[in-house]
Amino acid sequence: MEARSAAAGTERPAAPPAGPPPVVVCSRYHEAVELVGRRWSGAILFSLIDGPRYFSDVAAAVPGVSDRLLSQRLRELESEGLIERAVHEGSPARVSYRLAAPGEALVPALQALYDWAQDWRSDA
Repeated sequence: MEARSAAAGTERPAAPPAGPPPVVVCSRYHEAVELVGRRWSGAILFSLIDGPRYFSDVAAAVPGVSDRLLSQRLRELESEGLIERAVHEGSPARVSYRLAAPGEALVPALQALYDWAQDWRSDA
């Protein structure tokens, strides 16, 4: 017979089965997830997978992001060493962005997340 809460008249949830201790999330992992998971950051990184892009191309690849927020995220990703910025001479000067080596190392994870998202939302 299942235990019932006398006050609420509802069933008590069963205790979870005993198993291995929970994995402790290290600070480096948490910092990385917060950086890549920050609004628009993952999409910006994904837009650079195929090579360098001008600011306007990144903006077009990530619909909905404002120029101000895109600039902010690009600066953050650059300061963390995930992307590199290049200024191209001309009038007006143009700026392009590309994945730096640490950003390139993220490509398999970004691609895996993209593939997972396609399966996850296949019904949408």
